[in-house]
Amino acid sequence: MQRDVRTDFQNGVVFQAAKKARISDRALCKAIEQVARGQADDLGGGVFKKRLNDNMHRSIVLAKAGEYWVFAYLFAKKDRANIDDDELMAFRKLAELYRRKTQAELDAEIGTGALLEICNDD
Repeated sequence: MQRDVRTDFQNGVVFQAAKKARISDRALCKAIEQVARGQADDLGGGVFKKRLNDNMHRSIVLAKAGEYWVFAYLFAKKDRANIDDDELMAFRKLAELYRRKTQAELDAEIGTGALLEICNDD
């Protein structure tokens, strides 16, 4: 599937966590717009931390040069303050893997439900 505009995704784990936290797709899309404008903590290597839900939750977002964004992790601030260094390194590796993915590979992940497309008005 050829895309001419930015596409945004969440994985199944984030989908369940967002649902449990009552964070809507609309709120996630607004957060992505803010990340794209630089309103997030840049953790390096295509990894960003974005506050959500009136600062009650944190998300880890991976970027591919403005083509697409992937919500990779969501956690409640009350449960933990931040991710640790080992997790950050793992997210940077994951971001690198996503940067290398072809459109066919992304489409396959969408087809299996491993990635869920959000912020698409089609």
